[in-house]
Amino acid sequence: MSARKQRRKQPSVCINVAPLVEVMLVLIIIFMITAPMLNVGVPVDLPKTEAASLNESKTPPIIVTIDKDSEIYVEEANITLQELIQKLPLILANGKSDTIYVRGDKDLPYGRIMEIMGIISSSGACKVSLISEAHAAQNSKIEQSSKKRRK
Repeated sequence: MSARKQRRKQPSVCINVAPLVEVMLVLIIIFMITAPMLNVGVPVDLPKTEAASLNESKTPPIIVTIDKDSEIYVEEANITLQELIQKLPLILANGKSDTIYVRGDKDLPYGRIMEIMGIISSSGACKVSLISEAHAAQNSKIEQSSKKRRK
């Protein structure tokens, strides 16, 4: 009889995975909600182009955005033209990046974008590039060439 009592008192060894699954589902939902918010940017309507994309450098570039109302943003901070002239040399002196990407709305006058690019170049930036969106035809060509490589 004492042997039976010892067998009954032993704890059962069973892993309960229900709490783990619940935690994982909550984390997936949180990441699904926050992932779209991680894109840098002020919403602008970029012009379409057929040019190939540039190779990315190891350091993330500084992104200067000009929206349809000619408002200037460095990353996501709205600044005036005078602040851009004053702060950009300081940003470049920190050495975080030597590449600056300019995102300009397609409805802006060409002269306005070139004016801002001139200010950026004169502040000591080595690499200044414009960002545009690829045409749908170019995207399909890229997809077709990647499919050919897979075969």
